[in-house]
Amino acid sequence: QARLVQSGGGLVEPGGSLTLSCKLSGLKYEHHTIGWFRQAPGKDREAVACITPRSSYRYFADSVKYQATMSRDVDLNAVNLHLEHLEPEDTAFYFCAASVVVADNNCLSLSYDYWGQGTEVTVSS
Repeated sequence: QARLVQSGGGLVEPGGSLTLSCKLSGLKYEHHTIGWFRQAPGKDREAVACITPRSSYRYFADSVKYQATMSRDVDLNAVNLHLEHLEPEDTAFYFCAASVVVADNNCLSLSYDYWGQGTEVTVSS
């Protein structure tokens, strides 16, 4: 059964950092484009980052491009999103997702087929 299992998140102070992990189960990284999304209270869901499987190009939304990095953990079959310099406006539920479309360019607006369970990130002192 294909699924994405997320870990990480929680409470972090302003200026802090954290890493969110998305473990692929029943899905092969090489066959899927992986994206990260967030939804803040009262706001629409926003695509914040994605990685293309063949070339491992990373794309970031303007809202996070100076504070986000993505990495792949081959051993764990996971994709991580690292966020730093966090501010209260980064507070949101964060979701990872996988698309069956193997993107070769900007994947932020792609349609995604599988979703993680979501993890809450709260930035507060």
